[in-house]
Amino acid sequence: MRFPMSIALQEDSDMKMAYFVLSFFAIIGSAGAGTAIAAGDLTAQTPVEVKIQLGDKENSLRFFPDKIELETGKLYKLVLHNPATVAHYFSSEGLSRAVFTRKVQVLGPDGKTIAEVKGTILEIEVFPGGTAEWWLVPVKAATLNDLKCTVKGHSEGGMVGTITIK
Repeated sequence: MRFPMSIALQEDSDMKMAYFVLSFFAIIGSAGAGTAIAAGDLTAQTPVEVKIQLGDKENSLRFFPDKIELETGKLYKLVLHNPATVAHYFSSEGLSRAVFTRKVQVLGPDGKTIAEVKGTILEIEVFPGGTAEWWLVPVKAATLNDLKCTVKGHSEGGMVGTITIK
């Protein structure tokens, strides 16, 4: 077998280095044949829980809190609860493009999961008294000023927010 380059070895240490380099490339080459190399198992993370209230019992048009900070690479469980008497949306196109969504869980009145949604999430509607959990991992740093409730008149009434991903 001929290689398209030649290596001149002058000392024993050069031979050891050449062996190391060739072994390294052989290992890396075999990794592409089905073996995955990863620094850690992201599925084993315990989620950081962030509680977000959509409105309140007095039907205030705002998110509590309206400033949310996340960090890339961490698993989050956004717990979206609506104590109001009207439905609200949690909508941020920027967030949907800056995260990997693991799942969204819809919780029943008893707190048990009654549905799971997977895939890209653009917005989540939470009915009065309802709760949804959005499990996500931010993958891109950004300052997103597009958090809003898309119910007519709600964002104009102040139901907006900022999401910062560091």
